[in-house]
Order: sequence, then structure tokens, then C-alpha cells
Amino acid sequence: MFGSQNKIISMINKLFSTDALSIKHLTLLGFSLVALPLVLALLYSANQVGQLSKQGANAIFDVAELIKINREMSSTLKKMERYASQYVVLKDEDLLADFLKQNNFMNTIIVPNLAQINELPLQKLSVELFQNTENISQLLHDELDENSNVLTLEGVQKEFKKLTKINEKIDNYSNELINLQASKIKNSAESISNTILKSLLIIPITLLIAVLFIVLITNPLKLLTEKIKRLEQGDFQRRITINGSTEIKEIADALEMMRTRLHALELQKSSFIRHISHELKTPLAAIREGTELLYDNSVGPLNDEQQEISLIIKSSVERLQRLIEDLLNFNIVLDSTSLQDREKIMLSRLIESVLQERKLDIKRKRLTINQRADEQSASTIVLYSNTKQLTVIFDNLLSNAIKYSPDEGVISLTFEIEKGQLLLTITDQGPGIAKEQQARVFDAFYQGTAPQDNIIKGSGLGLTIVKELLMRLNGSIAIESQTQLPTGTSVQVSLSQAYSIGDDK
Repeated sequence: MFGSQNKIISMINKLFSTDALSIKHLTLLGFSLVALPLVLALLYSANQVGQLSKQGANAIFDVAELIKINREMSSTLKKMERYASQYVVLKDEDLLADFLKQNNFMNTIIVPNLAQINELPLQKLSVELFQNTENISQLLHDELDENSNVLTLEGVQKEFKKLTKINEKIDNYSNELINLQASKIKNSAESISNTILKSLLIIPITLLIAVLFIVLITNPLKLLTEKIKRLEQGDFQRRITINGSTEIKEIADALEMMRTRLHALELQKSSFIRHISHELKTPLAAIREGTELLYDNSVGPLNDEQQEISLIIKSSVERLQRLIEDLLNFNIVLDSTSLQDREKIMLSRLIESVLQERKLDIKRKRLTINQRADEQSASTIVLYSNTKQLTVIFDNLLSNAIKYSPDEGVISLTFEIEKGQLLLTITDQGPGIAKEQQARVFDAFYQGTAPQDNIIKGSGLGLTIVKELLMRLNGSIAIESQTQLPTGTSVQVSLSQAYSIGDDK
């Protein structure tokens, strides 16, 4: 017995195991399990309605037949009574013939039809009716005999009173029978109605089955979407494994192979960029030092032409250094292994660190840095993020603001927390960005119009790096710029998982 139960449980588990079924088979199974109860309920309801219809038709036919018999019986009895009474008084043989004709119709047509109704009381009454009509007929035949007693009108009426009582009994029982048939049809209709209403309970059951199979089919697809989004964000370290139907497993295996390949390529690319950047920076530092010594006349005075050449070399070296720094920053975007670690970061310390790195550039252009924040959250804002990423983001944005700001200009930093989101805005007083350029500033290697006094060109990767890093941090960036007086550009960065130390967590 227990063995049979275990087999049944095993079959059920196997039936609903998505590992053993393809999406096509799972869909067909779900459709079958949803449609089967509905089809069975529909067939059962149709059968019940058909039986009710048949029962109603039979009942209507029986009732109509019974009403017809009662009507003919009443009419025939009245004619028989009239002909018999007239015959007793007038002794006209034609009246007797008319009576016998009606009596024959009664006994050969009406009484047999009444006896055919499958009701014992009616059958007994039909026999009694037949006997009484035959008795009256016999009395009228005896009236023809000269030696018989004289049949009076009162005697005829007395005999017909017996027939009238029988007729009334038949009418009463017929009415009871009609009411009974109507009651049966009503009860049957109510029963079928209740059955149909109960069968509506199958609808929520089928809906539950449908929801179950929708979940079984869509959950693996949702997991696949999540895995693909992880790959899109550069997360190549976590293995992709999904349990599901045959097709889902095949897609998961293909994604896992692609993840492994992409991870290997990314490691190779990051390693190459890291090494080549390091190899370039080492000789570049020596070149820059030598150029600075030449430009500052530390090894002897230079003539005007030599000084001009030294300036060109110095500018080119600075530009090359900036390009290498952008390349290293871009390598941070490409290297997903450097983006996983998150920690609590004090925003004020991070901004102070970035400003310190750009201190010489700020001092050279005599810029003023204004920081504005909500009084309760100033210098107390905390982010749960990656320090390296945020440093690159803020450094690139501040570098652009410094580069495009006029001498003695003002750069404003404002930040606030709104529903767990940090809104950081950096505003400069530069010439602004033309509308036709604003849509392209985030494209890799795109360079807009450079400042007039800037001799060192950028790489065109700064804002591209910022946008890519913000996308991985589930953040966003927006730019508003004005090329008409008063000119300036405002960049707003939104970052999640921010709060103030004084707020309740």
C-alpha cells in the first residue's frame, strides 16, 4: 500500500518537474490541465440541461394529453347525460343512437387513453368510469324491453351524478399530477442551477492552475533576464546556473560559456591596459621632469625659439599624461573586478580629496569653490558605494568644470538627499554646451568645442567613463547648459543608497 502511494507521489513530482519538460510540453500540459476541468464542467452542465429539457418536454406532453382527455371526457359526459335524459322523456330512438355513439367514444377512445397514463389512481378511476357508463347503457337498453321497469329522469340523473363525481376525482387528481410535474421540473431546474453555480468554482481552480504554470514558465525567463543584465553591467565573475526546462538550460549553458569567454577577454584586456599604461608613465615622468628643467632655465638660459619649443614639448607631455590617466580610468570601467567592493563613504571626505587633487588647477585659474547643502546633512552624508568609482566620477566632472570655467570664476557644488537618493550638482560659469552637442557629449572619444585658453586637448573619454560607472552604480546623470548670458553648465548626478548620519535608518 505504502509502495503504491510513493509511486503516485513520485509520478506527481515528475509531472510538475520543469527539469523533465520542455517549454512546449510544459505549455501543452498547462493548457490541458486548465482546459480539462472546464470541458468536463461544460459537458456535465450540457448533459444536465439536456435531461431537464427532455424531462420538461415529456412533462408538457403528458400534461397536454391529460388536459385534452379531461376536456373530452367532460364534454362527452355532458352530451351523454343530455341524450339519455331526452331519450327517457321522449323515447326517441335517434337520441338513444346519439347516446350510444358518445358512449362508444367514451369507452373506446377516452377511457383507454386515460388508462395508458402510468398512474394507478387514474387507471382505477378509468375502470370505474367504464363500468358506470356501461351500466347506464345497459339501463337504457333494458328500457326497450316492455317487461322492464320504467327508467325515470331522476334515475338517469342519479346515475350521471356518479359519473360526475368520478369526473371530478379525475380532474382533481389530474391537477395534482400537473402540479407535481411542475414542482419536479422546478426542483430539477433549481438543482441544475445550483450544480452550474457550483461548477463555477472550477474557474478559480483553473485560474490557479494557469497562474502556477505561468510562474513555472516565466520564473526561469526572469532569472535569465537578471543574468543577462548582470552580464550587461560587466559582472562576469558569478557563475550562471538556472534550473528549468530543456530550452532554459540550453540558454543558461550558452550564457555561461559566453560569460567565461568574456571574463577571460576582460582580464586580458585589463591586464594589457594596466601594463602598457604603467610602462608609458615611467619614461613619461622622466621626459616631463627634463622638459620642466629646460622650460624653467634650470640648466641654462634658452633663447626665444628654444623656449617656444620647450613649451610645445611641455604641453604635449601634459596632454599625453592626461590621456594615460583617462586610459587608466577607462580601464576601471572595463575591469568589473574593481567594481564589486562597496563600503560606507563620507561624501565630504571624498569631495575634499578630489578638490585637493585639483588644487593647483584651481589656484592657477583663481577659482572659487562654493559648497552648499542642507544644514542637517552638510558633511554628514554617507554613501554605500565604491570609493574608486566615485572618485573617478567626481574627478572627471570637477576637471571639466575647472577646464571650462573662466579665470576668477565660481564653481558651485550642491548636494541633497531625497528619498534615499543623493543629488549632487556641479555648476560652472563656462561658455556652455551647444544644444546640438549636448546629445553627443557622452559618446566615447567625442570632443566638444575646447576653451579658448586651453592648449591641452582631452581624450573625449571623461563623460563616457562617468556615464558607464553611474550605470553600474544604478545612478544617472543630466546636463543643463546655457550658451547665452549668463552662460554656464550644470551637471546633476543621482546616486542611490545615500543617507544622513542624523537620519533614522
